[in-house]
Amino acid sequence: MQNHPCYSEEAHHYFARMHAPVAPRCNIQCHYCNPKFDCVNESRPGVVSRLLSPDEAYGEVSHILTGMPNLSVVGIAGPGDPLANPEATFRTFRLLADAYPELHLCLSTNGLMLPDFIDIIQKLGIRHVTVTMNAIDPVIGSRIYAHVRYKGITYRGEEAAALLIRQQLEGIALLTARGILCKINSVHIPEVNGEHLKEVAGTVHRLGAFSHNIMPLILSPGSHYSKLDFRTPTLEETDRVQKASSAIMPVMRHCRQCRADAVGLIGSDLSQTPEVLQAQGSYTADQRRDIRNQLAAGMKQTAAAAQIQIQEQRSGAVRVAVATRGSNVINQHFGHAKEFMIYDVLRGKVRLAGVRKVQAYCNGTRECGPPLSEAVEMLKDCSLLLCSGIGEAPARELRQSGVIPLVRKGDINEQLLESTRYLQYFQ
Repeated sequence: MQNHPCYSEEAHHYFARMHAPVAPRCNIQCHYCNPKFDCVNESRPGVVSRLLSPDEAYGEVSHILTGMPNLSVVGIAGPGDPLANPEATFRTFRLLADAYPELHLCLSTNGLMLPDFIDIIQKLGIRHVTVTMNAIDPVIGSRIYAHVRYKGITYRGEEAAALLIRQQLEGIALLTARGILCKINSVHIPEVNGEHLKEVAGTVHRLGAFSHNIMPLILSPGSHYSKLDFRTPTLEETDRVQKASSAIMPVMRHCRQCRADAVGLIGSDLSQTPEVLQAQGSYTADQRRDIRNQLAAGMKQTAAAAQIQIQEQRSGAVRVAVATRGSNVINQHFGHAKEFMIYDVLRGKVRLAGVRKVQAYCNGTRECGPPLSEAVEMLKDCSLLLCSGIGEAPARELRQSGVIPLVRKGDINEQLLESTRYLQYFQ
């Protein structure tokens, strides 16, 4: 787990991941998803630029691995469900396991077929499985899923939800019994499962899942929820739900709800910039191993030096927003940021509080940028904003909202400690 960027908050600053988009079919229909909608400007699960065959995916991984020595994980997360595409999914994993045993293999699934394929998952050495589970109550589940297809039969309503939940719970128990790390993803749908997710956390924790990732709802254009004008949760709502779950089990706070073809560091997806990937150098297997070992050693030292235990109440903590493209440095202009890392700083210690996206999804127009008021509203609970640059108008509007913008560059932790130490002089 220590080198898996999605399973370790520390690792996501150092190690890269790649999603192989070989699984187009899905066996359930969620009300927030529209499988027919795709946009290259989007960053959300289920979006890809093009599908790959297993052999093409193997070739892509081989090519990218030579120029990205910190690539530690290759996962399959769609754009449908990997276990609804078992032939393509397991052939891809088999090719990679044989050629690159040093890579972590990772599977992300809705869990419907987990019990059916648990043996092959274990045999292939897949060490990390993420299960998206939005409810443990069939009544609530029936409001989330339109239908479930299992072994040639289509189920609807509470019957469909009950079947899916039963399979998910059995699959999670089987994974943890076999020593396979299991993370749970849940989509936070305010009017449907907001108060219910703590029950999900309690149940999966008892089954042995080690982490809960609560993701705010993204409305896919044309989806059932979108047509019914469902809303996305507020920051305060998601924070409250995450806090309730964190009292039960560890909560992942650095998720970016990545594309099904994402490549690179979390927060710095290179899948849509092939020219960057092509320009990278070439590393031998020995060089890649040495670099990964150096990164792992550096990560451990950093984590040990900054063991962060801020009280859940965050009493006295300073909340700071950071604009970054990744690599644990402040390197993005405020106007170019599509997301902000949110940190709490207390008594010389730093804790990641979450990630906030400025725009949940592309609206399909050329002018995809959100209005300034949206970003200001998003950051209103922060005392400081650290970015590599900012215009006079947004800086003025932020200050009027009580957020002090500071132009900084360099290591995030160092700048957080330095800026909050002298906060009184900026006010």
